Order: sequence, then C-alpha cells, then structure tokens
Amino acid sequence: MTARVSHPQKETPGAGHPLHGIRVLELATGIAGPYLGKMFADAGADVVKIERPAGDPLRAWSASGTQGADGGDSALFRFLNTSKRSVVVTDAESPRITELAAQADLIVLGDGLHHGVPPAGTEPGLDTGTGSGTGTGTGIPELARRLHAAYSQAVVVAITPFGLTANSADATRPMTEFLLQALSGSTAGRGSPEGPPLQAGGRIGEWASGTYAAVAALAALHGAHRDGAGDLVDVSMLDCMTVILGGLSVVGRTVMGRPPAAAGAAAAASRIPELPSIEPTKDGLVGFCTITAQQFQDFLLLIDRPDLLADDDLANLGSRYARREEFLAAVHAWTSTHTSEEIIERAAALRIPVAPIGSPRTVTTIDQFTARGVFGPNPRGGFQQPRTPYRIGDFRGRPPEPAPTLGEHTDSVAWPARRPPVAAAPTTTPAAVPGGGRPLPLSGLRVLDLTAFWAGPSATLLLGSLGADVIKVEGVSRPDGMRFSGGKPPSEPRWWEWGVMFLATNPNKRGISLELTRPEGIDLARRLIAASDVVIENFSPRVLSNLGLDWDVVHAANPAAILTRMPAFGLDGPWRDRTGFAQTMEQASGMAWLTGTADGPPLIPRGACDPIAGLHAAFATLVALAARDRSGTGTGSGSSSGTGTGRGAGGTLVEATMVEAVLNVAAELTIEYTANGAELMRAGNRGPLAAPQGVYRCAGPDGWVALAILDDPAWIGLCTLIGRPDLARDPELVTSHGRRQASAHDRIDAAITTWTAARDRDTAAAELVAAGVPAAPVVPPADLLDSSLHADRGFFERLRHPVVGEHPMPGVAFRLASHPGPLLRRPAPTFGQHDDEVYGDLLGLSASEINVLRESGLVADRPAGV
Repeated sequence: MTARVSHPQKETPGAGHPLHGIRVLELATGIAGPYLGKMFADAGADVVKIERPAGDPLRAWSASGTQGADGGDSALFRFLNTSKRSVVVTDAESPRITELAAQADLIVLGDGLHHGVPPAGTEPGLDTGTGSGTGTGTGIPELARRLHAAYSQAVVVAITPFGLTANSADATRPMTEFLLQALSGSTAGRGSPEGPPLQAGGRIGEWASGTYAAVAALAALHGAHRDGAGDLVDVSMLDCMTVILGGLSVVGRTVMGRPPAAAGAAAAASRIPELPSIEPTKDGLVGFCTITAQQFQDFLLLIDRPDLLADDDLANLGSRYARREEFLAAVHAWTSTHTSEEIIERAAALRIPVAPIGSPRTVTTIDQFTARGVFGPNPRGGFQQPRTPYRIGDFRGRPPEPAPTLGEHTDSVAWPARRPPVAAAPTTTPAAVPGGGRPLPLSGLRVLDLTAFWAGPSATLLLGSLGADVIKVEGVSRPDGMRFSGGKPPSEPRWWEWGVMFLATNPNKRGISLELTRPEGIDLARRLIAASDVVIENFSPRVLSNLGLDWDVVHAANPAAILTRMPAFGLDGPWRDRTGFAQTMEQASGMAWLTGTADGPPLIPRGACDPIAGLHAAFATLVALAARDRSGTGTGSGSSSGTGTGRGAGGTLVEATMVEAVLNVAAELTIEYTANGAELMRAGNRGPLAAPQGVYRCAGPDGWVALAILDDPAWIGLCTLIGRPDLARDPELVTSHGRRQASAHDRIDAAITTWTAARDRDTAAAELVAAGVPAAPVVPPADLLDSSLHADRGFFERLRHPVVGEHPMPGVAFRLASHPGPLLRRPAPTFGQHDDEVYGDLLGLSASEINVLRESGLVADRPAGV
C-alpha cells in the first residue's frame, strides 16, 4: 500500500511521519471535512485549509455559546484544525486555489451542516454557488466534477448530505445532523416506547462521516498511485448515519420478511431501554451492560438478589420493562448503598461490562484514560483534547501543532511541482476488471480477519468493499457470535446462517472455519498469516497471547505483515483485561452523557461506538500500510528493520483502541469544559443549532416528524403553515435566542403538535418542506427500503446468499468514479464456505488433506454443538 508522494524538502510539515509528503487541499467547513483533514494531518500529511476572508464560521462558534479567555478562535476549531495551514482567498477562482489544486494529492470538499453562526448566509468556505451556510450541498456536485476533470492526478472527496447523485430538490434542502438522524433510521429506535423518539447527542454522524470519508480517501490515494490517475469519492452523510447509527437493523425486514405495516409498532418496541443501564449510586452514576444471559445472571448476583434468577419474566427484556418499577427498585436498593468505585470493582471481578459515566467534569480523570495519557493540552489554548486514537509501532500520532490563525500561511504556502513518484512493488497483481476499467483501490491486498461481532467486522467490511481479499476466520467451537443474533430459532435448518447483523456486516469476505484452540489450528493460522498483508483481531488482549498468536509469532510468520489489534480499552492500563462492549464505551466516553432528556438519566446512543471504532481501525491500518510500503521499514517498534518495499520487511503492530476512537468523536464534551468551563448537557431533541427543534407526534402508528428552524424565513413559514401567524409576531419569539428559552419552546411545541397530529408522518414532512421549513419524517429502520433518498442513491444492493436467498442489503456510504458499479460483490459467507478454496488454492493442501482436517474437527461446515 503506497500513497502518492511528492518528495518535499525536510522542512515541510509532517516530516518523518507515515503520510509525510501527502498534500491535502481542504475546501470544507463544519465537522466532517475538517475531521478528515485532521486525521490526515495527525498521520503526517500537509493539510492546507482554504478560507474566505471571514474565515471558517466554526472559528466563531461553540456548542455552549461561550468563547475562551483569549476571545480568539473557538476551542472546537482549534482541535479540528491542529497541524494545518490556512490560506485566505478572496475569490473562488483565485489562482492560489488553482496553483495548489494542481499539486495536491487530495482535495476535500464539503459545506458544513448549519452550525448556528449568524447570519444564515455566511459563506462557509469555497464559494459553491449557494451563498448559504446551511449545509445544503448545492454547487458541490458541479464543483467536485469540475475539479476531478481539471486535476486528474488528485483524489477529490466530496462529503454532502445525500451524495452527489441527489436530485436538485434534495440537494437544495437545508439539512442538519438532527434531520439526517431522523431520515437514517436512528432516531426512531431511541428513547422510550411511550415518549417521542430521541436524537443521539453530540453530532455523532458528522464526525463519523468524516472518518468514513477518510478511509475511502486514503484507499483511493493508493489506487491513484498504482494506476497513475486520481479518483472522485462521493460520500453521503445520510448513508454514513444509516450504517453507523442504527439503520442496519433494516436487514431484519429484508431477510426475515417482517411487513412494513408493522414498522411503527416495531419501532416503538425497539425503544425499550436497556435494563439495567446507567443507574444511580451512592456518589453518582455507573453504567452496566448485560446483553448476554450470563451477564444478566451475574448482575443479579452482584446486587445480592439470587432469588430473582428463577424469575423467567426478568430474563426477557420486554417483560422486564413491563415490570421496570419493581426491577429498578431492587437495583437501586443495592446501587444506592455503594459508591461507583465499589460497584465497578465488584462488577469487573464478575466480568460484567461496567464503566463510570464520563461527564464534562470527569471524563479526563477516569483512571484508564489517565494511565494511558489519552488527554493532552491543545498547543493553542491549553485545553484538554484526546490524542490520536491509534499507535503504529513507535508512532503515536504527529505531535499536534497549533491550529492556524486566519490566513496565517497565505504568503508562505507553496507546493513545488512534483517529481515522478517512486512506486513500491505491489503485494500482488490487482485482479482484472471484467470488461476493462480500473480495479478497486485495495485490489491485491489480502486481509486475514479474526474479528467478530460488529466493530472488527465493520473495519474489514470496508477494506473488502474497497477491493481487499478479506478471509474471515471463525472458530469451530467459537464462531462469530453475531451469527446467533436476530435470526431464526435453533429449530430451523441451518439457523446459524440467518443472523441479521452477521449478514449486514460481512459481505465482501471469504469465510473459513479453523479451530484455533488446538496446536494444529495455530500452525494453519501461521501459514495463513504468511500469505496475508494484514491481520486484524478484536479479541480481549489476553486471548491472542493465550492462543499463541501474539505479535512476535505473527512477525516471525510474516515479517511484512501488519497486525491490527482492536482492544476495547487498550493493551495496557488498569482496564486492559476488562470486557468491553459498545454500551460500555458510550458510557465511559461521555457520548451517553449528551443523549437523553434534560430531566432524565443519560442514555446510550445504542451501538454507534462499534462502527466508529471499526472505521478508525481501518484508517490506522491503511496508514501503517502506507508507511510500510513507502519505506519498507514500518514505523519503529514492532517493525522489522529491512529496507525492501512491498512485501519485503517492515511489518508493524497497530493498536487501534476502540474507546479512544470514541473519545475523539466525543471530544467536544471535554473541549468545551476544559476551554470554557461549560458543561454540555443532554436536551432531548433540542439543541444549540436551531429553535424550535423537535420531534412531533403525527397521526398513524408511531408516526413522528422532525423539524429544525434555522433562520427567520423558516420560522415565519412555519407559523404561517400551522395557522399561527400570531407566534411570528410575538416579541418573545422574534429571535432564535428567545425561541430557545424553555417556556417559549414549550409553547411553540404545543402549537406544532396540534398541527402535526392531524397529519400522517410523510404528509406533515412534505408540507413543511414545501413551506421552506427544514423537516424530515422520523423513519423506522424497517421503512428505509421505501426511502427514495436511499433508492435514488442505490444504497441497498441485492445479494444472493446460498441459504438465505436474494435480498437487498445495506451498502457502503461512498461511490467511486473509477469503479461505478456495485461495491457489494458477494454476500456474507456461510460457515466454512470457502474452506476448500482457501486451504486448497492459497495454502496448497490437497483434497485428501482437507478431508483429514474435517475429520479431525479442525474445520467444519457448521459450528460445533448446533
């Protein structure tokens, strides 16, 4: 894996780091595009940010509405733009843009979603023809294609709400994260069955979209170097949020045949909260995760209620919710008499996933984070910010440099004309594309996938969708647990092939069985490692050593291999061996703190941490491969010292710690508190970007519509539409600030609900949009198949599975100009489906030798015991 390099002088930014020499031109505002730029800068790229004379509006905005003591740029801006350079242009056709674009490796485009900077028409960056800072994305499709055509050497990445393929009506709609969450299937599944669905706090989708785009961009750079031509990467934020924030449960409808008419009732039932989850203690709050039967049984022992083990009703979450007052009384009778520290110590000893609740005040003091030095000072402001969430050998991320002042580098940035890039030898010859055309960016890369559940498979699904040959390994006695989740009962034939999340997260992979608890299985694993470029695993840290497959063994088997490890909390520190699930990370990171109602406890966002961690792990893996293939020597510790390229030497150990990825996405919580003393809080469906903003009841089963008023014209349009022009004249409600006050917002909500209750969800949304009001239906996951926004994009791709049959499956959130066809090429594998192919063709075993493996139980076509 080699990124295109330009051989800059030693003084250029990022010298000595993995992506040193990569030139990134950032024409983006808000969070998603700048976070992509930050990820590249943290890995050593030279990122130049183009700004209008007024600057990126994020310089003047903060979620709390406060500014730092120095009155300068906002803390969030300083975090997102560390280690970048700023160039100001006064005209969209400035020759400075032309000069830099002609020498850039990567050009990043994206209007930031509306972030509350008055006036609403503030230009967000490069003029895209919209004259609007409300995140419409208008003009970006034309601009992206023009840049791609004009600068064919570069990779152009465009991040927009609905992708470059959106029709003009959708492309011109004002859009916010809040509305995109409603459209993605996320909001409908959060809250409580009785109350309104709730947003996930913290603008998770914007951060995740930037991460998703960063992975695709770095892979596309590899393809551009290999093929001698750039690419256009089209990223849809709606698709990103569908993948990351809960939309994948649509597979339950596609595979299990659940009728769409049941979507409303199913969505309400899906909002049954976890019990237990975040509970009060003697001195605060503590978070539990009991998603397995064993964990729940151990929890009952923890709270000294073994008598409840015989209560079959409590074993079922639905029945437990029906008796929630009784159950929570029993829980709180115990938790309220113990401190959080005492509870965490006892629960961890029972291997119950448990965590303190990260808040603005506490998250930087949590012992695992302090032991690992996760937080450090921002170089321009001194507030605390999370470090780069991975280690590659000795490399722990480029030491952050101060975010630039506006136009600081306008007169000094100059990218010399390129010399011909030096190519590293490819690992294997990329597979030919039927009918001609370019192979996928990672074609020729082989990944040995030892991951399970959701986080690890998310990483390898993305690598496979970008062209890598991913070989998924499942133990005969320990298959991927997602095979048994949400599918058919054990009484059905081959029921283990129907797990809906397994089917959603494992396309584009070959699947083999291998019993790793036996020495013969480990011998075969070593041979597979020798034939692979990358090995990825997300076991608990102790497991790999117990199996005999730690770094030294992997490196001995293949000195060029990259070993990416995805521990929940890190390979060291007091939490090293704790069990980690997404819920636990959402609780500890502060992400849960921002989700829920103002008068209720924090709520977990429900699983977002898994794919977020997977995306960051995929990016770290590609950074390590770029370093290996450029130098042949990796990045220090955990690398060999050879000097060859390609698959010579230079393998590296990558530690992509899951919770640290989440802490980066949740960084605003820490930044606002340590910079401004402001404690961000959950606010139900309200927020700092719009007023009014909320989810409102409609006619029909569990029908809801979301709206967000971004400016005065939309406010007047809303009042007119709902027949309440008096509200528009009310002095208390004239300004956004006035409408945001709790009592005023309550009055407005009541008026809106009177109007929406007389209309079904889709009718209400359509009338609002027609009146110029930013709005969206709250779409349950089961209804996503009927969404024109997804259908027009071709997000769902049909795959034929040998057991499950042919069904539409969620795709990936980007499109590539170099490969316009479907990116899902094969369905999730059946258990052991490719044993003969991999052991025979790749390892050279004969049919009789493979039969011996089957007879001995080392490989099988079904999990043991089923």
